[in-house]
Amino acid sequence: MVKTIAALLAISGLAAAAPLRLAIAGLNHGHVSGFLNNASKRAGDVQIVAIYDPVGSLTATYGERFHIPAEARFTDLNKMLDQVKPEAVATFTATIDHVTVVEACAKRHIPVMMEKPLAVNPAQARAMQKASESTGTPVIVNYETTWYRSHGEIWKLFKEQKAAGDIRKMVAMDGHEGPKEIHVQPEFFAWLSDPVKNGAGALFDFGCYGANLMTWLMDNQKPLKVTAIAQTEKPQIYAHVDDEATILVEYPKAQGIIQASWNWPFSRKDFEVYGEKGYAIATGGNNLRVRMPGEHAEEQKTPEALPPDQADSISYLVGVARGKFKPSGLNSLDNNVVVVEILDAARESARTGRTVTLK
Repeated sequence: MVKTIAALLAISGLAAAAPLRLAIAGLNHGHVSGFLNNASKRAGDVQIVAIYDPVGSLTATYGERFHIPAEARFTDLNKMLDQVKPEAVATFTATIDHVTVVEACAKRHIPVMMEKPLAVNPAQARAMQKASESTGTPVIVNYETTWYRSHGEIWKLFKEQKAAGDIRKMVAMDGHEGPKEIHVQPEFFAWLSDPVKNGAGALFDFGCYGANLMTWLMDNQKPLKVTAIAQTEKPQIYAHVDDEATILVEYPKAQGIIQASWNWPFSRKDFEVYGEKGYAIATGGNNLRVRMPGEHAEEQKTPEALPPDQADSISYLVGVARGKFKPSGLNSLDNNVVVVEILDAARESARTGRTVTLK
């Protein structure tokens, strides 16, 4: 009887899809802990079928914590992909290692999602774009701010409704007190504070958020020029990377100011957009203040919910891996290749003290 009901549901299209068979590549990015914790609560959506990291102690630690059997723990990426054959991969490596994971997954046509930013330099970014396009393999770049309702509402106001006229200025403020200060895992801190593995310090770690949002609102066009300053206010902690950075991006008819810091008194991810006739100020995921044409004061606006299949990274990854939609907007490669070019130019500008013109 049970089999008969299941068969009827399958024929009618009402049967629930099996959980996405998901593998984890890399465990030295601290966000993997939160991701695995969320995944463990969504067994109907995803099943963690394997984990990989070249450091065996990390696979042991996370394997035991999240009840992943020993035979599903790997220290060889290719071996994991070939033996387990996951439907998708979520990547939590140092930024410099993203390209290795993407190229390995693309060869096997396995969709892959990574934590921001895409790469430590434009050459890596373009290599991943080439691997994705040549094999038709989706690649997602995951930013926490992609899933902010406030940002979805800003897109509607400025891009769909055109309620405030053309964008003239954007200001992004992202960061926290510092990786050491908020007690990130030792393996996470080790590469975050390494200019080769991370690309820079706060400039890359948090500068990418503003570059991502501004590139999105500018329809993926490159800025004309990039000017940046970077400082190290706490050299006793961050001896080799910046902990304070400000990036100016110039567009034909707009400007962007990106403030990235490991020195904020509190964690923040805020974004302000000013148009010809109005503005919107987002503070965090659900808080939005706006002032539109004809209004005498700003008002608090309640952002609409995002579509369920695009409301968080797990739902989005399932949708992409199952072919419901392709990566677009904030998490797309087209956007994030430009983001890396902005960050690379900012790094060069901070090093030389000169404005960098993008080609």
